[in-house]
Amino acid sequence: MEYGVLHLFCGIGGGAIGFQQAVEEYKGMVGRFRTLAGIDVDPEACEDFEALTGAPAVQMDLFTRTDYKAFHGHEPPAGWQEATAEDLLGATGGEYPDVVFLSPPCKGFSGLLPEKTAKTEKYQALNRLVVRGLALTMEAFGDDPPSIIMLENVPRITSRGEWLLRQVKRLLGRHGYAFHEGYHDCGEIGGLAQHRKRYLLIARHPEKVKPFIYQPPKQRVKSIGEVIGPMLMPDDPRAGKMHRLPRLQWKTWVRLALISAGGDWRDLEKIAPEQYRLKHTPRDGVYRIIRWEEPATTIIGSAAVGKSNGAACVADPRLGCRCRNGSYGVHAWDKPAYTVTSADIHAGCAAVADPRIPEDHERPDPPPVIIAPDGTWHRPMTTLELATLQGFPLTMSDGRPLELAGNSDARWRERIGNAVPPPAARAIGGTILRALLPMVKGEEFVLGTTDIWVKRHYPDWMKEAVEA
Repeated sequence: MEYGVLHLFCGIGGGAIGFQQAVEEYKGMVGRFRTLAGIDVDPEACEDFEALTGAPAVQMDLFTRTDYKAFHGHEPPAGWQEATAEDLLGATGGEYPDVVFLSPPCKGFSGLLPEKTAKTEKYQALNRLVVRGLALTMEAFGDDPPSIIMLENVPRITSRGEWLLRQVKRLLGRHGYAFHEGYHDCGEIGGLAQHRKRYLLIARHPEKVKPFIYQPPKQRVKSIGEVIGPMLMPDDPRAGKMHRLPRLQWKTWVRLALISAGGDWRDLEKIAPEQYRLKHTPRDGVYRIIRWEEPATTIIGSAAVGKSNGAACVADPRLGCRCRNGSYGVHAWDKPAYTVTSADIHAGCAAVADPRIPEDHERPDPPPVIIAPDGTWHRPMTTLELATLQGFPLTMSDGRPLELAGNSDARWRERIGNAVPPPAARAIGGTILRALLPMVKGEEFVLGTTDIWVKRHYPDWMKEAVEA
């Protein structure tokens, strides 16, 4: 049995990859998903979606004209038109999906955005895509509604977007859906090497899917080292351009070395100048770091910091900025990562205490290797490593190293941080198949071993509103 899936706000296709990987067997039947299409406004994300899933992606702006102007601050370009229900039908080739997965932009709901900024009309327009996407879906496919609809986002949508979720629930209730909203850890249901708490509203159409939908079983959350430890070392050309180590300023490398594994920039405030000490190397002065309160040694005629260039570094206690919690965070090698976001080390936790010390190599711009007091190399993670922590494959389907569209690490990281982790989507897809397959046999009740996800029609508080 094959079930069609439409992915709205599809991004680079993490959700689609996971659904394509989900396979379930039931009484001689094998169930799987087929991706009908992905829809996203970002052309590079659409290019990634097609390359990673093998399914079509349609570039489509789902803003209303009013919200387009509110978000961009100007009128749309000539020829721009609001997306319609017919456009969604065209994207699927006229085929009605069994499942619709929506992962609308979460920036306006995220705690990474200051609350004052989140309340501006620009980000309120972005937030309204939650309702807009579902409304278009119901208009396009309402005469044969999807069996399952899922809406995934950041947990703070329940506070910053509470009024929008009420509209979503009323819309689902009017179309006869039973639904459940709650939180899950993608790391636990997908067996990832990160903790990633997300909000999920999952709706079941009781007339089309009578069995309950059960929650996916929880898996062991891996450590960072289990995932990136077997990878090639950063900067190895065999791993592709996304595995290039970020080139940081020297003072940033020193800061990372002074932050304890599992800590962040606040560790630097605890260090007193007298706590600095120098560890001798085979040659006195090699890679020496001068204390902030001491005079410098003799200035030599070299700008480089290398094995023979003396003490050209200083332990600078000035951060030069007021950081938020988590900035300059250094992950412990034997612990799971925090949620993978698009942020770099200056705005989030994107570094790791790597126990693998690289050997000397001849490179035009070799990264510095400063051994921290714990004996590890505190370094930023590469874009490829962040992708693997999200559960993406190391290689493309043709065996080449994973490579996203464009040539910008910042854009790559943004799209990776916004993605649904494929292993988590695979787990969700599997439990949905376990509800869909029994319907083929005419069975309306199936026992499960985990808690029920979608049970009742709609919450009691909504009955009067739905009936009205």
